[in-house]
Order: sequence, then structure tokens, then C-alpha cells
Amino acid sequence: MSNRSIFALVSLAIVIFLLTQTLYSVDPTTQVLVRQFGALVGQPKTEPGLYAKIPLVQDIVRIDRRLMAYEADEFEIIAGDQKRLVVDAYAMYRINDARLFAERVPAGEPALRGLLDSLINSEIRGVLSSVPLHAVLTEQRASLMDDITKRVNGKTKDLGVQVVDVRIKRADLPQANSQSVYSRMKTDREREAGQLRAEGDEENQRIRATADREVTVIKADAGLQAQIAMGEGDAEATRIYAETFNRDKDFYAFWRRMEAYRQAFAAGGTMILSPTDNAFFRYFNEPPADALTGKK
Repeated sequence: MSNRSIFALVSLAIVIFLLTQTLYSVDPTTQVLVRQFGALVGQPKTEPGLYAKIPLVQDIVRIDRRLMAYEADEFEIIAGDQKRLVVDAYAMYRINDARLFAERVPAGEPALRGLLDSLINSEIRGVLSSVPLHAVLTEQRASLMDDITKRVNGKTKDLGVQVVDVRIKRADLPQANSQSVYSRMKTDREREAGQLRAEGDEENQRIRATADREVTVIKADAGLQAQIAMGEGDAEATRIYAETFNRDKDFYAFWRRMEAYRQAFAAGGTMILSPTDNAFFRYFNEPPADALTGKK
């Protein structure tokens, strides 16, 4: 390879190196700061495009401009009514002033997250320690979180950071308290269940007593009606018998004696009696003609 070719390759490499050290791009998700010997130069570049800087003298710092989430470690607080609560919170934030952020937080986002953790912990304690526990567990919590967000944002805006929202993701009682509350709730539910069962048994006894009383009354009324009907039937039968007897006394006597014979001999067996001396068998010896023919 000739010296001219070597010189051309070296020149090309130098040009490429200088271009890479001179040109830089900005995308929609980032904002770029230019530093010269460690000091910031100009305002951050936020518009997407291709930009140039002085090679080997200036360098760039990229800062995310998107909305970012931060989850704080869970911690325990004491509410205004002296009840303990374990809180798990998160925050949504964005860096809206890259230059101010770079000047105030030179360590970058890791240091910012540490600051957010401390601020969120402190402000949540400050707000929730002045309200009772039930306020954190009801619709009042939304206004409390708005107040916390304003407090945290008031302290981070001097860092070039806007805190958009701070929310409690989870709020639980400590394990010991949870077990105590669970035991108390279980006891209350058991007491309520016993009371409901007692009320049910009482209602059951009342319904049964009412039903038994109504059955007794119905049976008594039915028995009374039956006795009345039977008395009326017996009276009607007696009247018919009397009327029949008065109409033909001989035939009635004959018919009654035949019924007596039928009932006496229905079961079978042997009966030894003297038909001549016994009035029971008088119709065997002298059957009345009027009774047999039905004529008087």
C-alpha cells in the first residue's frame, strides 16, 4: 500500500472521528445539555434534530423528558388517632427544566430518586399524621393525596422537577394489628350469627306455636261441626225410623227382626235355642202374612 493510500485512510478516520465528536442528535424523548470543560453552555436542546458542538472541547448530557414513575419503599406511619398503618406509595414526575436539574442535582436521576423517597415519606407522614385512620381508607384520601402532591411538587420545582401525582398504592395495617382486627371481626361476626340464630329460633317457636294453636282451633271447629252434623243426622234418622214405625208397625218389627237374624248368623257357627219358647225365633214358626206380603 502506498503512502498516499495510508494518508487517505488516516485522514478519513480523522474526519469520521471529528464528525462523531461534532454532531449529535436529539430525539423526542430526551433533552440535551452541552457542557464545555464541565460547565453548562446555553439552553437545553429540546427540538428533535441534528446539532453540532465543538469536538474534544464540549460534551453532551442527555436527560429524559418523559413522564416517569417512582415507587417508594413501604413505610409505617401513625395516623392522627394513633393507629399504625403500613403505606406503599408511588409518584409520577418529569424533569421540565434540564439545566436547573443538572445544576441542582449533578448526580442525576439516582440522586433524584433518593430525594423523592425522602420527600414523599416526609410529606405523607406530615399530612396523614393529622387525620384519623378512616380518612385514609375513604374517599377523603383523594384530597389528602392532592395536598401531598402539592407539597412535594413545591419542594422539587426548585430542582427543575415537576411532580405530577403522588398516590398511595397500598395501605394496610401492620401484621400484629391485622391479626387483632381479624380476631375482633371474627368475634363480632360470631356474635351476630349467634344473635341471628337465636332470633330465628324464637321466630320458629312463635310460628310453630301459632300454627299449633290454629290447628287446635280448626280441629275443635271441625269436631263441633261434625258433632252437629252427626246429631242432625241421628235426629233425621230417628225421625225417619219413627215415621216408618208409625206407618206400618208390624212390617217394621218384622224388618228389625230380620236384620237381627242377619247380624246373628253372619259370623256362622251353631246356636242351640228352643224356637217354640223363644221370642227371638217366633217368625220362624208363625211368619206374619202381612209382613211377608207387605199388606195390612
